[in-house]
Amino acid sequence: MAGSISNVIYQTFIRRNAVFLTTIFASAFAFELAFDTTSNKIWDSVNRGRQWKDIKYRYLNKDEEEEE
Repeated sequence: MAGSISNVIYQTFIRRNAVFLTTIFASAFAFELAFDTTSNKIWDSVNRGRQWKDIKYRYLNKDEEEEE
């Protein structure tokens, strides 16, 4: 059983160099995307209320009131 699974993986992904490299690059791209998304979500949750996107409305409204 384990031999047949490894044989299928070998025949599908590793036997041809172009497919092997494409698999590596696609996996690296997917990992980078997932890692960046997860890192940004963790950063945003830890720093909620202290980032510009969270407090921007306070300063933009103040500037609009001063102009009037």
